[in-house]
Amino acid sequence: MKRILFFALILTSLSAFAQTQTANYFNLTRNGFNEKNAYETTAFVEKYFRIPGNTGFNASIHHVEEILKKAGYVEQKTNEFESPMTYRIEKRPMNRNTWEPVNASVTIVGESLPLIAYQTNRNMIPINCPSTAVGGITAEVIFVGKGAAADLEGKDLKGKIVFADAAAGRLISIATKAGAIGVMGYSVPKYNQPEKHQTSISFGSMPANAAIWSLFLSYGVKEKLKAACLKGKVELKVNIETKIYQAEELTIVANVKGSVKPDERFVYSAHVQEPGANDNATGVGALAEMARVTATLIKSGKLKPQRTLTFLWGDEIVSTRRYITEDTTRAKGILWGMSLDMVGEDTEKTGGTFLLEKMPDPSAIWTRGTDKHSEWGAGDVKEKDLFPHYYNDFIFDICKAQGKFANWVVNYNPFEGGSDHTPFLQNKIPGLLMWHFTDVFYHTDNDRIGAVSSQTMKNVGICALTAAYTLVTADENTASATVAQVKNDALVRLKTEFELSKKAIADGKSVTDEKHIIEVWGKYYTDALATIGTMAVAPKTTRIGSTIKVAVLAVEKQTQVYLSELK
Repeated sequence: MKRILFFALILTSLSAFAQTQTANYFNLTRNGFNEKNAYETTAFVEKYFRIPGNTGFNASIHHVEEILKKAGYVEQKTNEFESPMTYRIEKRPMNRNTWEPVNASVTIVGESLPLIAYQTNRNMIPINCPSTAVGGITAEVIFVGKGAAADLEGKDLKGKIVFADAAAGRLISIATKAGAIGVMGYSVPKYNQPEKHQTSISFGSMPANAAIWSLFLSYGVKEKLKAACLKGKVELKVNIETKIYQAEELTIVANVKGSVKPDERFVYSAHVQEPGANDNATGVGALAEMARVTATLIKSGKLKPQRTLTFLWGDEIVSTRRYITEDTTRAKGILWGMSLDMVGEDTEKTGGTFLLEKMPDPSAIWTRGTDKHSEWGAGDVKEKDLFPHYYNDFIFDICKAQGKFANWVVNYNPFEGGSDHTPFLQNKIPGLLMWHFTDVFYHTDNDRIGAVSSQTMKNVGICALTAAYTLVTADENTASATVAQVKNDALVRLKTEFELSKKAIADGKSVTDEKHIIEVWGKYYTDALATIGTMAVAPKTTRIGSTIKVAVLAVEKQTQVYLSELK
């Protein structure tokens, strides 16, 4: 009977959508989202190595602009609500020069083919790397092992190229002081499986205005060059061409005006910078298509948002944080934030399953059972950092419903941080991340368009749009259905945690500690239920408050039952 009840709770949670407009929005977005459009935008953006101010970053911004204009967004002249759908490009002077790679190659003197070249390894040139002299330079390369003090002792580095089986960045200062003309190094994380994917290079940077150049190597190239150096003297021909220049930083923001409470809004964010396809050309492409779908539904009268929808593309974390903090009045109306980052993985090629990164809940403190952090790593979350809110379960249940519909694997991870959801959370605004991990090509130059799935982008876009449409038009029925959904999710989670604590006690763990975990989960969910009180745009009765009280009592009662059974 308990097992039957447990699965009944899960089914009730998923079927809650049938009681709201969410089912209709699923139909609209499934029919409206064109994955070909999202893929084509992704392919355009991924051609470039993108950092703020450079050619590729700006081309991506203007490509999105063209999509918005064709969809019917009007360029903002005075304010963002002067038309039902507006967009603007914000331009800001940069306090540092921008940079972009042009070309590079390294050839062992005496060999006809390059050891490594920019055409196949765009990440070989670190951000801020200067050019060599026109035509390149030729110099002896000195292998210094791991670059430890003992490895450098007695080495004549003047006029030489320093090569280490270690990160290049840590040797730049030492090499410069020793009179070296350049540094080459290797550093690829284990989750990228470099010994299997031997051409991968992780992108990175070097100090601006450094006196020497540096290059990054793949595992395969590093091993080949190391073997050559161990046999005897090796000379290299190195040619690097980059551009460093003053530029403006661009951010593009589009708005769909809410008809009832336009100052309350749902904000999407997708960062443009970084050189990869999945990271984050897919976020740019998916969000551009989401903005187009929204415009189409607005013009057809099928979508009538009562709160505002905002779409933002810019510099990761920087643009989102600025959007929130530079206008305190606007910030007060941001009710939800969502980051689209690495949303187009072909998981058969990359290995990374779709994840919803939750806002800080107790699983970020006590990660156990089927919960697990990604290889990105856990953050230092304390009880004071918990963010009880219905948003976690609301969005994940929508993702699960699309997963069931499309036979698409969805999962979640406890809060970790590191993308555009963090500025929302830092400013006490509910914010979530849609992403994939672990991706074996993450941050490497093998993150190319061939590892992107247009169907995955569609699934993510459907979830992100359906969730926002539901929230910006939420009424009492939506709120009441969400109360039922979150209550059921709470009861499922409490049962899971109870079983884990019961086993932990049997294995010798402290009863007091295990009871505390149950208490924190119970309190988390009663507080989360309370936040549903402000979901409806214009509630007409006190029904939502009464529904919340009943649900809170049910969660509190079940919490006490489990606490009494833990002995």
